[in-house]
Amino acid sequence: MRTIIHVDMDCFYAAIEERENPALKGKPVGVGGRSRRGVLTTANYEARKFGCRSAMPAFKALELCPHLILVPVQFDLYRAESRKIRGIFERFTSVIEPLSLDEAYLDVTHLNTEGAVVAREIRQQIFEETQLTASAGIAPNKMLAKVASDWEKPDGQYEVRPEGVGEFVEGLPVRKIPGVGKVMGEKLAGMGVTTCGDLQAIDQVELAKRFGKWGVELYDLCRGKDERAVKVERVRKSMSKERTFRENIGSQEELLEAMEELRKEVGESLASKHGEARIKSLFVKLKFADFETTTAEKAGVEFEPEVYGGLLAAAWKRGEGREVRLLGVGVKFADEGKEKGQMELF
Repeated sequence: MRTIIHVDMDCFYAAIEERENPALKGKPVGVGGRSRRGVLTTANYEARKFGCRSAMPAFKALELCPHLILVPVQFDLYRAESRKIRGIFERFTSVIEPLSLDEAYLDVTHLNTEGAVVAREIRQQIFEETQLTASAGIAPNKMLAKVASDWEKPDGQYEVRPEGVGEFVEGLPVRKIPGVGKVMGEKLAGMGVTTCGDLQAIDQVELAKRFGKWGVELYDLCRGKDERAVKVERVRKSMSKERTFRENIGSQEELLEAMEELRKEVGESLASKHGEARIKSLFVKLKFADFETTTAEKAGVEFEPEVYGGLLAAAWKRGEGREVRLLGVGVKFADEGKEKGQMELF
């Protein structure tokens, strides 16, 4: 039986900011959104009490919490702390699957120690060396470990033992299953399904008819079954740069100037960090003033202004004259296991 630990740092970016500036402790803090037009990357627990959350526009967060303190993102600092934490993980196992700077799966099956003991020691070392807290979930598989890591947040841990899986998932809300978002949750609710126990009453054939391959996966997940291995190497699927404008942009010409700056930034990042990557397609994303988003994409590796200009024109046309608040420029990478012979960018 496997032993998987999911470690999730508690409000990672905000916690680092509070550590660096103790005057912020006890106050609602949002990271990101330097102005009302920005977007939060995270919010601390004091801010979450007011409904503030990651990916929320700063102006909305300030409406919910007028005394919210906005601090700029310091990604270099967050990456440095993430590397320290990764170093702690490596003292216990080499089988580590990072999900982001602030969370990862660890397979500790090979250790002759209870998973809960290992998780507690990892969390203790993280705190001693960074003064940051982490929460953890311990379970026989990735899905259950991720769900369990939310159970005792912040600064806690929860274990789902093999013999307790059935009881644990019986009353588990289906929205807790990774991959079941708002839309899927509403579809399931329309079927009278709100818990994993409810979902277990629907046979696999019916789920497959309704939701295809995802329905087959749900059949197993709602029973606490997940055979996915902890992947040491995660393949990055895309890379992009985005800009949220202080004032909405109402002309395609102005967007072209901003697009070229972002295109150059993407090119620099590709050359310095992804020199071995192969490009599958190019894309431009626009978020309009009403927050509707559209993405124009083109297969190929011609990383030229004219190509991106065409994508911008296509995305702009979909807006039907609406002003733009965010512009994104990026590339998607080829799956080396499936695509051969793709030209390299550089």
